[in-house]
Amino acid sequence: MEQEGNMKVADVVDCKGWPADKSKTGGWKSASLVLGIEITERLSTIGIGVNLVTYLVSTMHLPSADSANIVTNFLGTSFMLCFLGGLVADTFLGRFATIAIFSVVQALGTGLLSVSTGLPQLRPPPCNSATVRCQQASNLQMTVLYLCLYLIALGTGGLKSSVSGFGSDQFDEKDEKERTQMTSFFSRFFFFISTGTFLAVTMLVYIQDEVGRSWAYGMCCLFMVISIAIFLSGTRRCRYKKRAGSPIVHILQVIVASFRKRKLVHDPNVMLLYENCPEAMRIPHTEQYRFLDKAAIQVEGDDEQMLDGKQMTNPWNLCSVSRVEEVKMLIRLLPVWATTIMFWTVHAQMLTFSVEQASTMERNVGRFNIPAGSLTAFFVGGTLITLAVYDRVVVPLCRSWKDTQGFTNLQRIGIGLALSVLGMIAAALMENRRLSVARSAGSRTTLPVSAFTLIPQFFLVGSGEAFIYTGQLDFFITRSPKSMKTMSTGLFLTTLSLGLFLSSFLVSVVTSITNHNGEKGWLADNINKGRLDYFYALLAVLSTINFIAYLAVAAFVIKPQSPANFGKTSVDNNC
Repeated sequence: MEQEGNMKVADVVDCKGWPADKSKTGGWKSASLVLGIEITERLSTIGIGVNLVTYLVSTMHLPSADSANIVTNFLGTSFMLCFLGGLVADTFLGRFATIAIFSVVQALGTGLLSVSTGLPQLRPPPCNSATVRCQQASNLQMTVLYLCLYLIALGTGGLKSSVSGFGSDQFDEKDEKERTQMTSFFSRFFFFISTGTFLAVTMLVYIQDEVGRSWAYGMCCLFMVISIAIFLSGTRRCRYKKRAGSPIVHILQVIVASFRKRKLVHDPNVMLLYENCPEAMRIPHTEQYRFLDKAAIQVEGDDEQMLDGKQMTNPWNLCSVSRVEEVKMLIRLLPVWATTIMFWTVHAQMLTFSVEQASTMERNVGRFNIPAGSLTAFFVGGTLITLAVYDRVVVPLCRSWKDTQGFTNLQRIGIGLALSVLGMIAAALMENRRLSVARSAGSRTTLPVSAFTLIPQFFLVGSGEAFIYTGQLDFFITRSPKSMKTMSTGLFLTTLSLGLFLSSFLVSVVTSITNHNGEKGWLADNINKGRLDYFYALLAVLSTINFIAYLAVAAFVIKPQSPANFGKTSVDNNC
């Protein structure tokens, strides 16, 4: 009987709702089911996003600034919906059903996009030499395009919020062997993300340009359908995490309870505050944000009569100290959260204006003409090379010299922000050179300057992503309570979304301010007539100011926690 009990995994069940049996469920076979869906999701979302600006400009005949905003809004919405997807998974559907349903939504959106880009009726007629002004896409044509894109965004947001969590659910953290396998899973999971991104900016972009977008998007739809079928085939072998309720509800309960008791006098004796968590699961009380402590002051009327006659605490009136401290921990994440948004605004330029720059430059290698969107392979390459060098060189050196595991999460975020500043400076200098060539080249469609001169800006920002992405993920996971880790991961992903939206906002503001008196603005429809270098310089200045603000936050606002406190705040408590 004892051996049988050891084969059960706590907090997870099988497909029939019984306690999961280690010998029959979970492990690598079950975890690998999500890898196919993740690589296909990256192939679709990035493959569409990275080359969409050229389609909008050359085929739909939209202005350059409007096209860039459509791309960043599409990608930004995809990441923003991750927060919604996590809420749906935690509160209603569970991770397995969320992945399955939203994968179908993304496959549907990609399939419709394949059809819409293939039908001549859904795009304007091509320009010709007799056309004074190319005809822009009609409202109907743009509505169909938006429908396809935002179905894909909805699918991406829903499934991306749950794939990594569902994969980790297939391993038992209390089993040493499975805990090691879980660490290996996350490494392979990131590898599959990078592989999907690399295939998107190389193979898929090439197919879009040389064979046809409709064929490329149709392939993505087919791959997603196959991935869904493989995922569903493992239903019987998977482990399913029990839902513990929405963390957003828990946060709202603390806020509402503290507001209701805002007029109460705070007793300096914290021992009198309400606490119902087992001692091993308690989070120590802190003095910061003491106004929230009023949610833990117990007064008459906090208990409500239940139907079975038992008195139970009403969480909207009274919350435990540990529940209050969870909310405090999330609040402490916000300064770093706010100062990392700017990086993803810089990141957005690598997928929009940098691709448009490349489209005006020579991209030949022998007889082979590299698609403009495929230049972002150097961006992905910068990320992969930096990760490899960091893991294989930097971390071992840190272990031998200082007995550390490498840079801290805050240091990695800082390095990423610094590299983004250098990337924008390099981009501004390169664009200034490209514009000088454009002025002397006259009406030539392809400028006599190599697109490979854009590599420094791609590589610097790509290296920055390697540091800031891993640093942010580590920071938000280790500094949040375990019961809110899914939400804190969603909070991290909103920095990507808000950075993309900020890019759209800046583009709109700069276009509005610089287009006056009939003069071409910085972001002209034809970038050879604009001053994109000024826009890059503006981003370099804003990134520098943001970097200084981050240093202040890291030095004075965020207080490092001791290992003991990390242990206490990482427990899963449902108090």
